[in-house]
Amino acid sequence: MEADQKLFAQLKAALPAELFVRNESRFLASALRSCSLVAVTTFLAAKYLPLTLWALPLWCLYAVINGTLATGVWVIAHECGHGSFSKHKILNDILGYPLHTLLLVPYFSWQYSHAQHHSRTNHLDEGETHVPARLGSREEKMQNKMRDLIGDDAFSVVNIVILATVGWPMYLINGATGGSANAPSNHIVPGPGNKLFPPALHTKVWASTFGILAMLAALGYLSVAYGVWPVVALYWGPYLIVNSWLVIYTYLHHTDVDTPHYNGSNWNWTKGALCTIERNYPDVINWLHFDIGSTHVVHHLFSTMPHYNAAAARQILESMFSEHYRVDRRPFTTALFQTCKCCIAVKENPQAEGEWRYTATSSVSKKEN
Repeated sequence: MEADQKLFAQLKAALPAELFVRNESRFLASALRSCSLVAVTTFLAAKYLPLTLWALPLWCLYAVINGTLATGVWVIAHECGHGSFSKHKILNDILGYPLHTLLLVPYFSWQYSHAQHHSRTNHLDEGETHVPARLGSREEKMQNKMRDLIGDDAFSVVNIVILATVGWPMYLINGATGGSANAPSNHIVPGPGNKLFPPALHTKVWASTFGILAMLAALGYLSVAYGVWPVVALYWGPYLIVNSWLVIYTYLHHTDVDTPHYNGSNWNWTKGALCTIERNYPDVINWLHFDIGSTHVVHHLFSTMPHYNAAAARQILESMFSEHYRVDRRPFTTALFQTCKCCIAVKENPQAEGEWRYTATSSVSKKEN
């Protein structure tokens, strides 16, 4: 642990102090850019796209474009949750709460659970998202039976579809993919059975839930006033795309065949943060999403660093500490397909207690199939 603490100190010392300075005007310009792109595409679709069956392919295209643009808004609100907008916490919340609420994200609830994710990255028991199954577990057996039944490639496709469609709501509702330490969890209703949120956080959880209910009420009102289908086409289609992006980002940041998980005394914060992986996204996606997929190692090491300084920080750290800095240069689509096919369960490294690695071994015998 001492060596990892020393390494973190070296990583931080390598970065110029100005990269940690928050510029509120520059951040607001990024927020305005994303919000404007979403507003303009929504207006154009509402004005020019007819709600007819023949226009369905155009509405699907709109959903992909508008949802991809709206993911930039999600990233901005996510940074507010980390305090990257301003040194004043209240200003971060004033901006982040409405932006996340517009996307049906429970701002304060997720702010806390996401902080838990950062504080326990790649911890096999206490990690908060995309914690892998252990070899021999019920989950591992179910997944390997499915893979044996439908084949590797189809299994990967099914995993991607599940991640992209129901991964986010299942996480918010019952803590799906979270570690055993906080299970079960629910981002909407705090209470005695909800282990993730301590009583001191319950007021903020309810405040987040109030925002979600208010947004749902507004969508309901618009459905009554203008019809259900315009709201489905203009809002719910892009909403599904936003959810797909954020789950795929998080999954790929922390899951790969050669990326370990730890528990017990073998885990520490620096080791966990350096298990994060930079992925290769198209330049336009990096621009729209403020480099969240290609500077995520930096983000886990220094989560209050604003997005507009992260690329410069990555360049420095990757060049100086390449042996510690994980980068995957495959197209993200290739990485996603391979990871969803191969990363089913982990088993403990017999040479390193508390280190768990993905394994191609299956605990499902042929007799069970």
